[in-house]
Amino acid sequence: MIRDSLVKLRFFDWKLLAAVFLLIGMGLAAIYSVDLSRGSELVYFKKQVIAAGLGAIFLVAAGLTQSSFWRFAAKWLYLGSLLSLAAVLLFGSTIHGTRGWFSAFGFSFQPVEFAKIALILLLSYIIYKFGRKFERPLFFFGTGAVTLLMLGLVLLQPDLGSAFLLGLVWLGLVWLAGARRIFILLLLLTVILLGVGSWYLALKDYQKERLITFVDPGRDQLNAGYNITQSVIAVGAGKWYGRGLGFGSQSQLRFLPEAQTDFIFSVIGEELGFAGAAVMLALFAVVFWRLLVFIRSAKDDFAASASAGALVLFLTQFFTNVGANIGLVPITGVTLPFISYGGSSLAMNLALVGILQSLAQSTRAQVDKGADLS
Repeated sequence: MIRDSLVKLRFFDWKLLAAVFLLIGMGLAAIYSVDLSRGSELVYFKKQVIAAGLGAIFLVAAGLTQSSFWRFAAKWLYLGSLLSLAAVLLFGSTIHGTRGWFSAFGFSFQPVEFAKIALILLLSYIIYKFGRKFERPLFFFGTGAVTLLMLGLVLLQPDLGSAFLLGLVWLGLVWLAGARRIFILLLLLTVILLGVGSWYLALKDYQKERLITFVDPGRDQLNAGYNITQSVIAVGAGKWYGRGLGFGSQSQLRFLPEAQTDFIFSVIGEELGFAGAAVMLALFAVVFWRLLVFIRSAKDDFAASASAGALVLFLTQFFTNVGANIGLVPITGVTLPFISYGGSSLAMNLALVGILQSLAQSTRAQVDKGADLS
């Protein structure tokens, strides 16, 4: 058994793993710096280290699991995620106005992070079982229904950022699979009409103010535009090589709100400068490249779709978070994968990487075996 595990470890994608753990290292450094301004307890840093350790265990365990298990488990993981999302509405803790955490003994778990993995696997399973007949209305509306059920539970928390990510994962996968474009176009038109209608009928004044401030943050720099103004100042203050870890005035003097989560990129930009930000961007580029390799070399539609779902998830989080930090997109509370503080997010992201390793390693083993025979 140990020998079989060692053989499987041989076929892990070590380029992907190296990039992921280097990103985690950068995140831990930034979180440690933020913690310095909060006192000597280093609460965020210690919890993130524990989450990284647990996530590494999940990654290895998932990576050593037979790839066929994930197809079998997809439906059950989805059902479990729905139950956990319903349970958190009844028994969960409320943080920043969102009832989305189970808390015990000083630690908390956010079930929506598990739900992201479950949705990716279920959608991949449906794509696998549909036999490439993706133009059928049942494919588009069936996958939409299972996504909407999960999305509705998340909106009840309410967690708009996570709901946005779940919706984009579904849309990205059905588009890549080849769903009829007319359905996607009609959906986008419906979303636009709902957005316009919401402006006049549903959005409250403070919500409208956020959108107006995104377009013109300078109009209210001390209130609605404060966060983005401070974030842009922090990124620009880092210049080429940064002010050094623990020496960023915006993060150390607490001008940056939620610096350990929403604005972690600004902390890196200020304290490590353009050079540090460039290294981070290069590492993310490696992650995205390796996921593209997984998609192209996948042995079946399930593995390809799961890799594509992870790529959509990580890409969306990356562009949404970094874009918000530099004022290109509205602030939604979406965190930066592998970097931002958040034990549930980090552990589940590593588990997802482990699942992708499991799905990809059989393909690499076949290729390696074929090379040996030749």
